[in-house]
Amino acid sequence: MSSARSFASQNDLADKKITFSQLADNAYAYTAEGDPNTGIVVGDDAVMVIDTQATPVMAQDVIRRIREVTDKPIKYVVLSHYHAVRVLGASAYGADHIIASEATREMIVERGQQDYLSEVQRFPRLFRSVETVPGLTWPTITFNDRMTLWLGRTEVQIIHAGRGHTKGDTIVWLPKERVLFSGDLVEYGATPYCGDAHLQDWPQTLQKLRDLKPLALVPGRGDALTNEHAVEEGLAGTQAFISELYEEVKKRAQANESLKQAYEGTMRALQPRYGNWVIFEHCMPFDVSRAYDEAKGIDHPRIWTAERDIEMWKALES
Repeated sequence: MSSARSFASQNDLADKKITFSQLADNAYAYTAEGDPNTGIVVGDDAVMVIDTQATPVMAQDVIRRIREVTDKPIKYVVLSHYHAVRVLGASAYGADHIIASEATREMIVERGQQDYLSEVQRFPRLFRSVETVPGLTWPTITFNDRMTLWLGRTEVQIIHAGRGHTKGDTIVWLPKERVLFSGDLVEYGATPYCGDAHLQDWPQTLQKLRDLKPLALVPGRGDALTNEHAVEEGLAGTQAFISELYEEVKKRAQANESLKQAYEGTMRALQPRYGNWVIFEHCMPFDVSRAYDEAKGIDHPRIWTAERDIEMWKALES
């Protein structure tokens, strides 16, 4: 592979087409061609936002779309996990409460600042106006397994589904409408980022989502899925990728291949099926690095710093 490729998504500078789609009377998806998605629930008396965009400036466009459909106050923000690209826009909404799983809060304490600096380096387009970020986003309410919030007559279940994309992954489920906001546990036409993942646990966590039998699902990246067939396609595609990734890397780690050998072999194996997915080339060095660690028995993902990102990229892409 050429050493000329620039780091991560630094060349991805073109603006994406925004889609704001309605999934139920009270549920909407803000999606942008494989950029991080945001979900919106409009209750009787308040609005909930699920994932915030990367900066307060990026969040302004979400707020503009919300104001096209309701003037109710935005009182709740839910963080599906701790990654900066999902949470650092939170201050724009002026919400009364920011909700996260206890495991997500633990990750913010442990590595939130490193993740912030690392992701800003990876995604310059998403972090335009990064100077508007007031600092880390801290939850005001945490929970262990699940909590239920009533927005008037609208029941909202907030569930720590299990380890997968991170150890704190949280979904938002509207049981009456059967609409699910999955965060990055599910991607659609976009490559799952596995740099902080628990790859062996992820399939069981996806099964919990499947068992809910959603009629619509907002993935972390990619188009909103608006029927049962599309929902299953999103779940199955994500599951196939993470399973194939882990098995391929594990086989190579057990054969005592170096990380670089494992990376090059796994790229060859996965490129034909997944190479056209959004951010494939960005994610794969991080994905293989984490899968290699997990196959070697490292359960708790190592912290990515801006320096570690660059070192890994040079080692694998040179």
